[in-house]
Amino acid sequence: MNLETKKLISIVTPCYNEEANVTELCLTIKHIFASLPQYRYEHIFIDNASTDRTILILKELAKNDKNLKLIINSRNFGHIRSPYYGILQADGDAVIVMASDFQDPPELIVDFLKKWEEGYKIVIGIKKKSKENMLMFLIRKCFYTLIRHISDTEHIDQFTGFGLYDKKIVSILQTIDDPYPYLRGIIPEIGFARYHVEYIQNRRKAGRTKNNFFTLYDMAMLGIVNHSKVPLRISAYIGFSGSILSIMVAAFYLCYKLLYWNSFQVGLAPMTIGLFFIGAVQLFFIGIVGEYIGAIYTQVRHRPLVMEEERVNFE
Repeated sequence: MNLETKKLISIVTPCYNEEANVTELCLTIKHIFASLPQYRYEHIFIDNASTDRTILILKELAKNDKNLKLIINSRNFGHIRSPYYGILQADGDAVIVMASDFQDPPELIVDFLKKWEEGYKIVIGIKKKSKENMLMFLIRKCFYTLIRHISDTEHIDQFTGFGLYDKKIVSILQTIDDPYPYLRGIIPEIGFARYHVEYIQNRRKAGRTKNNFFTLYDMAMLGIVNHSKVPLRISAYIGFSGSILSIMVAAFYLCYKLLYWNSFQVGLAPMTIGLFFIGAVQLFFIGIVGEYIGAIYTQVRHRPLVMEEERVNFE
């Protein structure tokens, strides 16, 4: 088969401080495509301004491997914007997104391509089980259950973005003007026939995870705010119900006081408890409204997804 007639597969790998993993991942991807001679491939690393030796290692590897391409961001643009931008830079007939820490099994590339050739435009990996911390897996499971019930659109349990996307899907993603895109919600919202490949998520091959409570909270709130109005409606319902209850309680206390003027003492306890309860509810829902306002503010600024400092091996 002529080289130019072979389908091009783009592997997109976001990374940040992954010096312990990138060399082995490059070799693993290279070995996989050596067994798939019917395809050409490009391996695009998009680096979030790593502070360790990740960039130096990738540049050295790229000198001897033209299939390896590198985008270096001018700063760390986070775990949401950078991977999405990497997808948009791929030229392949299909794009496969996978993490650099081997928690996304590279061997699933073969399964993804097989289902893609059968006609599926989207083939995604679904975590059946995970070797990560059981508490974290349980928290994630609870989040997926919550967002599935409150979301205005379909959501996919245990989907992290790991999967294959046909160039038609990528062209649709390129038309979406969103400076802070939630890929996990966009993919099911696009539609098209999907195939789910179940896998067991491994532990990190080496190094420490860059995710923490704040990055996970950011991802969770982004999913809720982008795809559900339920929290706003709940705040309205609770506010309305609370006002009705307050009127009823006030009327009861007034009547009771008028009937038993000399013996009935209201006391400070009910007022103190009520004050703190109402204050807590108000602060909670002010925070919810703030999340929606923050999302709107991010949208109206129309900032670019990332800003590049350098490219390597791109024509």
